[in-house]
This record gives sequence, C-alpha cells and structure tokens, in this order.
Amino acid sequence: MKNSEIIEMTTAELRERVETEKAALNKLKMNHTVTPLENPMQIPVARKTIARMMTELRKRELTEKK
Repeated sequence: MKNSEIIEMTTAELRERVETEKAALNKLKMNHTVTPLENPMQIPVARKTIARMMTELRKRELTEKK
C-alpha cells in the first residue's frame, strides 16, 4: 500500500485497516512457523505497511491537538 493511498483514507478507516493488517500479520507469522512461506518477504512488507499507517494516525493525532 502506497503512502498516497494511506493519506486518502479517513481516520476511522485507518484504525480499522490497522487492526485487520495486524491480524493478517499474526496469521502470516503463525503459518510461517508451521510451514515456511513461499515468499517470506511478505512479513517485513506487512510490518512496514502497518508502521506507515500508524505513523499517519499519529501525525493526524498531533495535528488535531494543535
């Protein structure tokens, strides 16, 4: 997911998407421990996507307080 797509989302959509992405990441990790994933690079990509969304949420939180 690109930063431009993340910026266009509403705050509520972002919070919901973060929760679903975290659940998907946990599922990926569990699947990887049982049987190795075909593409193990999915895990760091998912982590970075979650980090981008969390960063945007924090940025919005800080601008609301000002």
